[in-house]
Amino acid sequence: MAPRGFHRRPGRLPVWWLLALFVLLLVAAGSVRFFADRPASTRTEGSALARRASPSVPSTSPPATTPPSPAQTSSTAAVRRGALVIHGTGDVNVDPSYISNFRTHGYAWAWSGLRGLFKRDDLTVINLECAVSKLGRPVPKQFNFRCDPAALPAMRKAGVEVANLGNNHGYDFGPVALVDSRKNLLKNGIAPVGAGRNSKEAVSAAMFDIAGWRIAVVGFDKVVDPWPTAVAGPDKPGTAAGHDEDAMVASVRTAAREADIVIVAIHWGVELDTTPRTADVDLGHRLIDAGADVIFGHHSHRLQPMGVYKGRPIFYSLGNFVWPRHSTAGATTAVAEVTVSPKGKFKGRLIPAFIETSGHPVLRGS
Repeated sequence: MAPRGFHRRPGRLPVWWLLALFVLLLVAAGSVRFFADRPASTRTEGSALARRASPSVPSTSPPATTPPSPAQTSSTAAVRRGALVIHGTGDVNVDPSYISNFRTHGYAWAWSGLRGLFKRDDLTVINLECAVSKLGRPVPKQFNFRCDPAALPAMRKAGVEVANLGNNHGYDFGPVALVDSRKNLLKNGIAPVGAGRNSKEAVSAAMFDIAGWRIAVVGFDKVVDPWPTAVAGPDKPGTAAGHDEDAMVASVRTAAREADIVIVAIHWGVELDTTPRTADVDLGHRLIDAGADVIFGHHSHRLQPMGVYKGRPIFYSLGNFVWPRHSTAGATTAVAEVTVSPKGKFKGRLIPAFIETSGHPVLRGS
Protein backbone atom coordinates (compact mmCIF):
# COMPACT_ATOMS: atom_id res chain seq x y z
CA MET A 1 0.00 0.00 0.00
CA ALA A 2 1.38 3.31 -0.97
CA PRO A 3 2.37 5.64 1.79
CA ARG A 4 -0.39 7.92 2.95
CA GLY A 5 -0.68 11.11 0.97
CA PHE A 6 0.98 9.89 -2.24
CA HIS A 7 -1.01 9.74 -5.54
CA ARG A 8 -4.10 11.19 -3.94
CA ARG A 9 -6.51 12.99 -6.29
CA PRO A 10 -6.35 16.67 -5.46
CA GLY A 11 -9.43 18.33 -4.14
CA ARG A 12 -11.19 21.11 -5.97
CA LEU A 13 -9.89 24.69 -5.60
CA PRO A 14 -12.20 27.10 -3.82
CA VAL A 15 -14.22 29.37 -6.14
CA TRP A 16 -12.89 32.53 -4.47
CA TRP A 17 -9.31 31.51 -5.25
CA LEU A 18 -10.08 31.03 -8.95
CA LEU A 19 -11.72 34.45 -9.12
CA ALA A 20 -8.68 36.12 -7.53
CA LEU A 21 -6.33 34.42 -10.00
CA PHE A 22 -8.48 35.60 -12.93
CA VAL A 23 -8.36 39.22 -11.72
CA LEU A 24 -4.58 39.08 -11.30
CA LEU A 25 -4.15 37.84 -14.86
CA LEU A 26 -6.30 40.67 -16.20
CA VAL A 27 -4.26 43.32 -14.32
CA ALA A 28 -0.96 41.87 -15.56
CA ALA A 29 -2.14 41.83 -19.16
CA GLY A 30 -3.33 45.43 -18.90
CA SER A 31 0.02 46.59 -17.52
CA VAL A 32 1.95 44.98 -20.38
CA ARG A 33 -0.36 46.60 -22.92
CA PHE A 34 -0.03 50.01 -21.19
CA PHE A 35 3.77 50.07 -21.35
CA ALA A 36 3.83 48.75 -24.90
CA ASP A 37 1.39 51.42 -26.10
CA ARG A 38 3.02 54.43 -24.39
CA PRO A 39 4.16 57.08 -26.91
CA ALA A 40 7.89 57.49 -27.46
CA SER A 41 7.78 61.07 -26.17
CA THR A 42 7.09 59.80 -22.64
CA ARG A 43 10.10 57.53 -22.76
CA THR A 44 12.71 59.65 -24.55
CA GLU A 45 13.76 63.06 -23.25
CA GLY A 46 15.35 63.89 -26.60
CA SER A 47 11.95 63.92 -28.32
CA ALA A 48 11.50 67.54 -27.22
CA LEU A 49 14.32 68.60 -29.53
CA ALA A 50 12.31 68.28 -32.76
CA ARG A 51 10.62 71.64 -32.28
CA ARG A 52 10.67 74.97 -34.07
CA ALA A 53 11.67 77.99 -32.01
CA SER A 54 8.74 79.37 -30.05
CA PRO A 55 8.20 81.80 -27.16
CA SER A 56 8.30 78.93 -24.67
CA VAL A 57 11.65 77.55 -25.85
CA PRO A 58 14.25 80.17 -24.82
CA SER A 59 15.68 79.85 -21.34
CA THR A 60 17.04 83.19 -20.25
CA SER A 61 16.67 83.53 -16.48
CA PRO A 62 19.45 82.42 -16.46
CA PRO A 63 19.80 80.08 -19.48
CA ALA A 64 20.97 76.50 -19.16
CA THR A 65 24.18 76.41 -17.12
CA THR A 66 24.22 72.72 -16.17
CA PRO A 67 25.73 70.22 -18.62
CA PRO A 68 23.25 67.54 -19.79
CA SER A 69 23.19 64.26 -17.92
CA PRO A 70 24.52 61.07 -19.63
CA ALA A 71 20.92 59.94 -20.12
CA GLN A 72 20.02 63.20 -21.83
CA THR A 73 23.14 63.06 -23.99
CA SER A 74 22.45 59.52 -25.19
CA SER A 75 18.78 60.23 -25.94
CA THR A 76 19.60 63.50 -27.72
CA ALA A 77 22.19 61.80 -29.91
CA ALA A 78 19.52 59.40 -31.12
CA VAL A 79 17.32 62.24 -32.42
CA ARG A 80 17.55 62.81 -36.16
CA ARG A 81 18.65 66.36 -36.95
CA GLY A 82 17.06 68.44 -39.66
CA ALA A 83 18.26 71.31 -41.82
CA LEU A 84 18.12 74.83 -40.37
CA VAL A 85 17.63 78.33 -41.75
CA ILE A 86 18.83 81.19 -39.52
CA HIS A 87 18.59 84.94 -40.21
CA GLY A 88 20.32 87.94 -38.68
CA THR A 89 19.94 91.69 -39.15
CA GLY A 90 21.76 94.89 -38.34
CA ASP A 91 20.42 97.83 -36.36
CA VAL A 92 16.71 97.91 -35.50
CA ASN A 93 15.06 100.94 -33.91
CA VAL A 94 11.34 101.24 -33.26
CA ASP A 95 11.40 104.58 -31.45
CA PRO A 96 8.44 106.57 -32.87
CA SER A 97 10.08 109.87 -31.94
CA TYR A 98 13.06 108.91 -34.15
CA ILE A 99 11.07 107.25 -36.95
CA SER A 100 7.77 109.11 -37.25
CA ASN A 101 6.45 106.67 -39.88
CA PHE A 102 5.46 104.35 -37.05
CA ARG A 103 2.95 106.92 -35.83
CA THR A 104 1.38 106.94 -39.29
CA HIS A 105 1.69 103.32 -40.41
CA GLY A 106 1.95 101.40 -37.13
CA TYR A 107 4.76 99.13 -35.96
CA ALA A 108 4.02 96.34 -38.43
CA TRP A 109 5.34 98.77 -41.08
CA ALA A 110 8.86 97.85 -39.96
CA TRP A 111 8.45 94.27 -41.18
CA SER A 112 5.99 94.53 -44.06
CA GLY A 113 8.64 94.63 -46.78
CA LEU A 114 10.18 91.25 -45.93
CA ARG A 115 7.60 88.97 -47.58
CA GLY A 116 7.32 86.86 -44.41
CA LEU A 117 10.99 85.83 -44.54
CA PHE A 118 11.41 85.59 -40.77
CA LYS A 119 8.19 83.63 -40.34
CA ARG A 120 9.46 80.85 -42.59
CA ASP A 121 12.87 80.36 -40.99
CA ASP A 122 13.90 78.55 -37.81
CA LEU A 123 15.49 81.45 -35.91
CA THR A 124 15.87 85.22 -36.39
CA VAL A 125 18.31 87.39 -34.42
CA ILE A 126 18.17 91.21 -34.54
CA ASN A 127 20.22 94.00 -32.96
CA LEU A 128 17.75 96.17 -31.04
CA GLU A 129 19.17 99.70 -30.68
CA CYS A 130 16.97 101.13 -27.95
CA ALA A 131 15.68 100.68 -24.43
CA VAL A 132 12.31 98.94 -24.68
CA SER A 133 10.86 100.56 -21.58
CA LYS A 134 8.87 103.50 -20.27
CA LEU A 135 11.01 103.59 -17.13
CA GLY A 136 14.26 105.36 -16.32
CA ARG A 137 15.79 108.67 -17.37
CA PRO A 138 18.06 109.49 -20.32
CA VAL A 139 21.75 109.15 -19.53
CA PRO A 140 24.07 111.98 -20.65
CA LYS A 141 24.88 111.39 -24.33
CA GLN A 142 24.10 112.80 -27.79
CA PHE A 143 21.35 110.35 -28.79
CA ASN A 144 18.94 108.47 -26.52
CA PHE A 145 16.51 105.98 -28.04
CA ARG A 146 13.44 104.65 -26.28
CA CYS A 147 11.40 101.99 -28.06
CA ASP A 148 7.75 101.60 -27.15
CA PRO A 149 7.00 98.13 -25.68
CA ALA A 150 3.83 98.28 -27.81
CA ALA A 151 6.09 97.65 -30.82
CA LEU A 152 7.04 94.17 -29.60
CA PRO A 153 3.91 92.17 -30.58
CA ALA A 154 4.37 93.14 -34.24
CA MET A 155 8.07 92.27 -34.00
CA ARG A 156 7.32 88.81 -32.62
CA LYS A 157 4.53 88.25 -35.13
CA ALA A 158 7.00 89.05 -37.92
CA GLY A 159 9.14 86.12 -36.76
CA VAL A 160 11.81 87.66 -34.52
CA GLU A 161 12.93 85.33 -31.72
CA VAL A 162 16.09 87.00 -30.33
CA ALA A 163 16.98 90.65 -29.68
CA ASN A 164 20.51 91.73 -28.82
CA LEU A 165 20.62 94.58 -26.29
CA GLY A 166 24.42 94.54 -26.19
CA ASN A 167 24.99 97.82 -28.02
CA ASN A 168 25.55 101.54 -27.43
CA HIS A 169 21.84 102.29 -27.02
CA GLY A 170 20.64 99.46 -24.76
CA TYR A 171 21.58 101.55 -21.70
CA ASP A 172 20.18 104.87 -23.01
CA PHE A 173 17.71 105.25 -20.12
CA GLY A 174 19.83 103.72 -17.39
CA PRO A 175 19.86 100.45 -15.45
CA VAL A 176 16.18 100.37 -14.49
CA ALA A 177 15.07 100.69 -18.12
CA LEU A 178 17.61 98.11 -19.27
CA VAL A 179 16.32 95.49 -16.81
CA ASP A 180 12.75 96.40 -17.76
CA SER A 181 13.66 95.98 -21.43
CA ARG A 182 14.58 92.37 -20.79
CA LYS A 183 11.29 91.78 -18.99
CA ASN A 184 9.26 93.35 -21.80
CA LEU A 185 11.00 91.27 -24.44
CA LEU A 186 10.44 88.06 -22.51
CA LYS A 187 6.76 88.90 -22.00
CA ASN A 188 6.44 89.08 -25.77
CA GLY A 189 8.23 85.81 -26.47
CA ILE A 190 11.51 87.40 -27.61
CA ALA A 191 14.73 86.28 -25.93
CA PRO A 192 17.05 89.14 -24.82
CA VAL A 193 20.82 88.69 -25.01
CA GLY A 194 23.82 90.97 -24.53
CA ALA A 195 22.62 92.73 -21.37
CA GLY A 196 21.40 91.81 -17.91
CA ARG A 197 20.98 92.52 -14.22
CA ASN A 198 24.64 91.66 -13.71
CA SER A 199 27.67 90.56 -15.72
CA LYS A 200 26.80 86.87 -15.43
CA GLU A 201 23.31 87.32 -16.88
CA ALA A 202 24.60 89.71 -19.55
CA VAL A 203 26.94 87.14 -21.10
CA SER A 204 24.56 84.19 -20.66
CA ALA A 205 23.06 82.45 -23.67
CA ALA A 206 19.47 82.12 -24.77
CA MET A 207 18.91 78.44 -25.57
CA PHE A 208 16.67 76.93 -28.24
CA ASP A 209 15.88 73.32 -29.19
CA ILE A 210 15.05 73.20 -32.91
CA ALA A 211 14.90 70.26 -35.33
CA GLY A 212 17.19 68.12 -33.18
CA TRP A 213 19.74 70.89 -32.59
CA ARG A 214 20.45 72.73 -29.36
CA ILE A 215 21.27 76.34 -30.27
CA ALA A 216 22.83 78.98 -28.02
CA VAL A 217 22.74 82.73 -28.79
CA VAL A 218 25.00 85.19 -26.95
CA GLY A 219 25.40 88.95 -27.35
CA PHE A 220 28.35 91.29 -26.71
CA ASP A 221 28.88 95.06 -26.71
CA LYS A 222 32.30 96.49 -27.58
CA VAL A 223 30.87 99.95 -28.31
CA VAL A 224 29.89 100.96 -24.77
CA ASP A 225 28.13 104.30 -24.28
CA PRO A 226 28.49 105.79 -21.75
CA TRP A 227 31.85 104.21 -20.96
CA PRO A 228 32.36 102.51 -18.55
CA THR A 229 29.04 103.13 -16.79
CA ALA A 230 27.01 100.98 -19.18
CA VAL A 231 29.10 97.83 -18.73
CA ALA A 232 27.46 95.19 -16.53
CA GLY A 233 29.27 94.36 -13.31
CA PRO A 234 29.01 91.59 -10.69
CA ASP A 235 26.16 93.46 -8.97
CA LYS A 236 25.28 96.08 -11.58
CA PRO A 237 22.99 96.00 -14.64
CA GLY A 238 24.52 96.78 -18.01
CA THR A 239 25.62 95.46 -21.39
CA ALA A 240 27.85 92.44 -21.93
CA ALA A 241 31.63 92.31 -21.62
CA GLY A 242 32.67 95.79 -22.84
CA HIS A 243 36.26 95.53 -24.05
CA ASP A 244 36.95 92.30 -22.16
CA GLU A 245 37.55 89.94 -25.06
CA ASP A 246 38.62 87.15 -22.71
CA ALA A 247 35.17 87.28 -21.09
CA MET A 248 33.58 86.97 -24.55
CA VAL A 249 35.71 83.94 -25.38
CA ALA A 250 34.86 82.34 -22.03
CA SER A 251 31.14 82.92 -22.64
CA VAL A 252 31.34 81.26 -26.06
CA ARG A 253 33.23 78.29 -24.62
CA THR A 254 30.57 77.83 -21.95
CA ALA A 255 27.81 78.00 -24.55
CA ALA A 256 29.63 75.54 -26.82
CA ARG A 257 29.74 72.97 -24.01
CA GLU A 258 25.97 73.18 -23.66
CA ALA A 259 24.86 73.52 -27.29
CA ASP A 260 25.46 72.09 -30.75
CA ILE A 261 25.46 75.51 -32.44
CA VAL A 262 26.60 78.86 -31.00
CA ILE A 263 25.49 82.17 -32.54
CA VAL A 264 27.18 85.44 -31.55
CA ALA A 265 25.60 88.89 -31.99
CA ILE A 266 28.29 91.50 -31.46
CA HIS A 267 28.39 95.31 -31.58
CA TRP A 268 31.88 96.30 -32.74
CA GLY A 269 33.82 98.26 -35.32
CA VAL A 270 33.83 101.93 -36.26
CA GLU A 271 30.95 103.99 -37.62
CA LEU A 272 30.86 104.42 -41.42
CA ASP A 273 33.61 101.84 -42.03
CA THR A 274 32.84 99.67 -45.07
CA THR A 275 35.39 96.97 -44.18
CA PRO A 276 36.24 95.45 -40.79
CA ARG A 277 39.26 96.55 -38.78
CA THR A 278 42.05 94.03 -38.18
CA ALA A 279 41.31 93.88 -34.45
CA ASP A 280 37.73 92.78 -35.11
CA VAL A 281 38.79 90.17 -37.65
CA ASP A 282 41.16 88.75 -35.05
CA LEU A 283 38.42 88.73 -32.40
CA GLY A 284 36.01 87.02 -34.78
CA HIS A 285 38.56 84.27 -35.34
CA ARG A 286 39.12 83.91 -31.59
CA LEU A 287 35.39 83.50 -31.02
CA ILE A 288 35.12 80.81 -33.69
CA ASP A 289 38.17 79.04 -32.26
CA ALA A 290 36.33 79.09 -28.91
CA GLY A 291 33.26 77.40 -30.42
CA ALA A 292 31.17 80.04 -32.23
CA ASP A 293 29.52 78.89 -35.47
CA VAL A 294 27.89 82.10 -36.71
CA ILE A 295 28.75 85.76 -36.00
CA PHE A 296 26.28 88.58 -36.70
CA GLY A 297 28.10 91.93 -36.41
CA HIS A 298 26.80 95.50 -36.41
CA HIS A 299 27.44 99.14 -35.45
CA SER A 300 29.17 100.73 -38.45
CA HIS A 301 25.81 101.70 -40.07
CA ARG A 302 27.28 100.39 -43.31
CA LEU A 303 27.01 96.98 -44.92
CA GLN A 304 30.33 95.12 -44.91
CA PRO A 305 31.42 91.92 -46.68
CA MET A 306 30.85 88.48 -45.20
CA GLY A 307 33.92 86.51 -44.20
CA VAL A 308 34.44 82.78 -43.65
CA TYR A 309 36.81 81.23 -41.12
CA LYS A 310 37.11 77.49 -40.63
CA GLY A 311 33.90 76.99 -42.54
CA ARG A 312 31.96 79.40 -40.30
CA PRO A 313 30.40 82.65 -41.61
CA ILE A 314 31.26 86.02 -40.08
CA PHE A 315 29.01 88.94 -41.00
CA TYR A 316 31.23 91.82 -39.91
CA SER A 317 28.53 94.46 -40.26
CA LEU A 318 24.93 94.11 -41.38
CA GLY A 319 24.45 97.87 -41.51
CA ASN A 320 21.13 99.54 -40.74
CA PHE A 321 17.88 97.65 -41.01
CA VAL A 322 14.82 99.20 -39.35
CA TRP A 323 16.34 102.65 -39.41
CA PRO A 324 15.80 106.13 -40.84
CA ARG A 325 16.81 106.63 -44.45
CA HIS A 326 19.56 109.20 -44.05
CA SER A 327 21.50 108.37 -47.22
CA THR A 328 21.70 105.84 -50.04
CA ALA A 329 24.77 104.25 -48.48
CA GLY A 330 23.08 103.97 -45.10
CA ALA A 331 19.90 102.58 -46.65
CA THR A 332 21.75 99.86 -48.56
CA THR A 333 21.54 96.79 -46.37
CA ALA A 334 20.96 93.04 -46.32
CA VAL A 335 19.65 90.14 -44.27
CA ALA A 336 22.24 87.55 -43.28
CA GLU A 337 21.07 84.02 -44.02
CA VAL A 338 22.80 80.91 -42.71
CA THR A 339 21.75 77.40 -43.66
CA VAL A 340 22.89 74.39 -41.69
CA SER A 341 22.71 70.93 -43.24
CA PRO A 342 21.64 67.90 -41.18
CA LYS A 343 25.32 66.92 -41.11
CA GLY A 344 26.39 70.30 -39.71
CA LYS A 345 27.70 72.12 -42.79
CA PHE A 346 27.28 75.92 -42.59
CA LYS A 347 26.64 78.18 -45.57
CA GLY A 348 26.19 81.93 -45.33
CA ARG A 349 24.96 84.57 -47.76
CA LEU A 350 23.63 88.13 -47.85
CA ILE A 351 20.08 88.76 -49.13
CA PRO A 352 20.03 92.33 -50.54
CA ALA A 353 17.59 94.82 -49.04
CA PHE A 354 17.03 98.56 -49.12
CA ILE A 355 15.43 101.00 -46.67
CA GLU A 356 12.96 102.54 -49.11
CA THR A 357 11.42 104.89 -46.55
CA SER A 358 12.43 105.43 -42.93
CA GLY A 359 11.80 102.35 -40.83
CA HIS A 360 10.79 100.25 -43.84
CA PRO A 361 13.42 97.83 -45.22
CA VAL A 362 12.36 95.97 -48.37
CA LEU A 363 13.97 92.81 -49.72
CA ARG A 364 15.56 93.15 -53.15
CA GLY A 365 16.63 89.55 -53.49
CA SER A 366 15.49 86.09 -52.53
